[in-house]
Amino acid sequence: MGLPDFSRETHYSGIVAGVDEAGRGPWAGPVVAAVVILDRGRTPAGINDSKQLSKSKREALFDSIAMVATVATGICTVEEVDRYNILGATKLAMLRAYEALPVKPDIALIDGNQLPQLPCAMDAIVDGDALCVSIAAASVIAKVTRDRLMAVLAQEFPQYGWERNAGYGTREHQEALMRFGVTPHHRRSFAPIRRLLGAKAA
Repeated sequence: MGLPDFSRETHYSGIVAGVDEAGRGPWAGPVVAAVVILDRGRTPAGINDSKQLSKSKREALFDSIAMVATVATGICTVEEVDRYNILGATKLAMLRAYEALPVKPDIALIDGNQLPQLPCAMDAIVDGDALCVSIAAASVIAKVTRDRLMAVLAQEFPQYGWERNAGYGTREHQEALMRFGVTPHHRRSFAPIRRLLGAKAA
């Protein structure tokens, strides 16, 4: 499969935004959403689904996208993830990102099959980050933003390796949890953390 492009986005009239998130699966840290409105005449080359890019390439594209596009991010905290569940928190982060945009789109293209509640037209596109360049750009902004947040949290709790694993349930993270326990940044509603807290209480 080639790089995502504008071919699907030309079907829509007006200002088109891509929307994606980062951090639905990790056991720790916030969930981050990004909304990106690209200038088709100044779109950086090489934009792809963030999962297909190296860290250095994501970082470089983050800077390039931010220089030429309209970009906004939204964050939901661990407490909000536990309160609203991860899907609800993801949708709320998307709304916050939309609200932070200085220019509002006519339509927002959402990665996946679930639509948030945004005050504009929307279309859900499964695998959108691999198909639509605006969604792919949003995936890069969301991923880099979240990785940087996790690196900051890792300075507070260096035992868990969050600057490397971004809060995902890697072996390193699991071993640190067994040794050092659960932090305020862990998602207590997630089954592995809930089980660990239950075992500690037993």
